[in-house]
Amino acid sequence: MAAQLYKTASGRLFHAGAVAIITVGLPARGKTHVSRSLCRYLRWLGVPTRVFSVGNYRRERMGSIPNDWFDPSNIDAINAREKIAEDCLDDMINWLHDGGQVGIYDGNNVTEARRREIRDKLLSHDITPLFIESICTKPEIVYANIRSVKISSPDYVGWDPEEAVQDYKHRIERLEQHYETISDTSLPFVKLLNVGEQIIMNGVMGYLQSRIVYYLMNLHIRPRKIYFARTGRTFNEATAYKEDPELSPEGFEYAEKLKNFVMAYRAQNSTPEDKDRPLTVWTSTRRKARQTAEPFLESGIAVRHHSVLTQLNPGEVDGMTPAQIKEKFPEEVKRARQDPYRHRFPRAESYHDLAVRLEAIIMELEREKHDVLIIGHETVLKCLYAYLFDRPDSDIPTISVPRSFLIEITPSAYGCKETRMEITG
Repeated sequence: MAAQLYKTASGRLFHAGAVAIITVGLPARGKTHVSRSLCRYLRWLGVPTRVFSVGNYRRERMGSIPNDWFDPSNIDAINAREKIAEDCLDDMINWLHDGGQVGIYDGNNVTEARRREIRDKLLSHDITPLFIESICTKPEIVYANIRSVKISSPDYVGWDPEEAVQDYKHRIERLEQHYETISDTSLPFVKLLNVGEQIIMNGVMGYLQSRIVYYLMNLHIRPRKIYFARTGRTFNEATAYKEDPELSPEGFEYAEKLKNFVMAYRAQNSTPEDKDRPLTVWTSTRRKARQTAEPFLESGIAVRHHSVLTQLNPGEVDGMTPAQIKEKFPEEVKRARQDPYRHRFPRAESYHDLAVRLEAIIMELEREKHDVLIIGHETVLKCLYAYLFDRPDSDIPTISVPRSFLIEITPSAYGCKETRMEITG
């Protein structure tokens, strides 16, 4: 959690009580991606959130199972899977009673009867339900999701990819026979059509639920890459905030090298699908950031400047050495060591202030469908990295983002993956 605005005695925020989000939909419709992404965002806000995946419960207890276990006529399999689903639901309810605030029940839940059963059970435990249905009318999206996510799941370890695809399609066909879209308007629900093309809401009330819907409006599951790179070195690095100096000769050389490295890397490592996605560069409005991005602009790549990407404001310690800071602000140094994430030096920002400021960029990053290179100050990249990888706020000050490396981040249904490459050339 990074951008938490305040704390309460119960640990719950927004006076929302306990909330259960229940996913609905056929497999390969993006439910897991929605669950994991929403969990990451809510944890970033400071909301105690956890995903309870019925599929993970099944795999932990039964391992990889044959496809006939999804046959509607296999009574033994149905009973076993229903027992696992119920255990998963009970564990979520217990966790919410023990201080959690948002539990995400990640399963198919394809029948009206099952959804009413879940709703009634949650309400009996004083838990507010919210159903999120993922609907996909485009076969190419479903097929891409099967290929990119499902055949790499533990269910298909050692399988031939084509056989895994066909097996999973057959599993979907069996479940399709019993699928009922949400039509009961007594249920609070959000319907996501084609992962963000259209959203339908019913009975959504309260601030926290509204924040959830706002996040979902910005979410998509299209493949993309996110790159992080530091700005080049400037003259007077120690006083770079107040003076806003231009790049040094070394900084200009780095900017050109960065551009050449990124372009060469993308040309050599991109699939045909990757090449269809243009690259956009984001920077702050600071001089060093704009100048680091200039070689990209000269190469015809779109560059966008965002003032919220400005580095953490160091306040009165700008330009001071660690020894000078310790001599002038000894008590502040002690407080900074105790809580480096929330501490502010006089007239400065804390990492927490920066994290709150960056929420607008986080939303824009979630809805961006192009590949993005963010050229930023280390403090900014630390916060964004913590968001993408669901790192606790205590980690942010110690996250390493070296200037000599390009970080490639690939979002997926089960979290982000990273590759760090030394910038050469």
